[in-house]
Amino acid sequence: MNNNISIIISSDHNGVKLKNKIQKYFSKKYNFIDLGPHSIDKVDYTDYASQAAKIVSSNQVKYAILVCGTGIGMSITANKFSKVRAAHVHNIISAINSKDHNDSNIICLGSWINTDQTNLKLLENWLNTKFGEGRHIKRVEKIEPKKNKEKIVFTNGVFDILHSGHIELLKFAKLLGKKLIVGLNSDKSVKILKGKNRPINNQFDRKNLLLELNVVDEVIIFDDIKPSALIKSIKPNIVVKGSEFTEERIRKFDNIPTEIEIRTFTLKKGYSTTSTIKKIKKLKSAKKSYINR
Repeated sequence: MNNNISIIISSDHNGVKLKNKIQKYFSKKYNFIDLGPHSIDKVDYTDYASQAAKIVSSNQVKYAILVCGTGIGMSITANKFSKVRAAHVHNIISAINSKDHNDSNIICLGSWINTDQTNLKLLENWLNTKFGEGRHIKRVEKIEPKKNKEKIVFTNGVFDILHSGHIELLKFAKLLGKKLIVGLNSDKSVKILKGKNRPINNQFDRKNLLLELNVVDEVIIFDDIKPSALIKSIKPNIVVKGSEFTEERIRKFDNIPTEIEIRTFTLKKGYSTTSTIKKIKKLKSAKKSYINR
C-alpha cells in the first residue's frame, strides 16, 4: 500500500491508547481518518463501530481499523452492515487468513487481549496481505445477505465453445444478484474480434446453449465490439468481467457509469476457447497422421 491509501480508524474508550499508537506507528505509510473518541471518557462502542462500518459499506473508504477491549463488540456491530467483513483478530494466522481467504475490509483488535506490540504486528500482517481470490471469491460472495441480491447482473463475451472457465464465471455472476443477463457478441462482431474463422458456432446456437444453463436468465445478442451501448440500455447494478483487467481499466474501456458496480472474477487457468480449438486441431492432425501410416 502507498501513502495515498486512507484508512478509517476508531475505538471505544478502552482502545484509545492503542488507536493513537497505531496511527503513530504507521503514519508514514497510511493516511488515517480518526473518527474518535479522543479521550478515555466512557463511550458506547456501537456508535463508533457503526460510523466506521457505514463508510466502508458505502465504498467511501476501503478499509477500517476498530479497537475495543476484546474486539468482539466492534466486530458484531460492524458486520451488521452490507458489504462489511469485519474480522475479529487475535493471532497471526487469523490476521493473514481473514484477508487472504475472507477478503476482510475491517480488522477488530482487542486492547485487553494482546500487548500493544502484538496488536501492531497483527495489524501489519493484515495490512500487508492481499485477498487470495481464486476459490475464495465465490465463498465470500455467499456471505452477503439475500436481501441485497435483488440486483441485475450483466456479463458479456463470445461464449463460442463453452468450457468450465465460462461456467465458473457465470455461476459467480449469478451469485451477485437475482437476474443474470449475458451480452453475446454477434457472429459479425466475433469475426472482427477473433478473425474470419470464428465463431465456430453461430450466434443462435451459442445463445440457446447459454439459455440452457440454469444460472443464465437472459441472453442478448449485440453487434458492437464493446458492450457499452447495451450496458447503458440495460442499466444493470453490477457488471462482471474476467480479472485479466483492472476495475479502472474496465470502467474506462467499456464506458461504464460510476453508479454501476464492477466485479472481477479470476479466470480459470488453462481454459479458453482458443486453447480448446488448438487441442481439437492437434487431435485431428494426430488422427490423420495415424491413418496415413
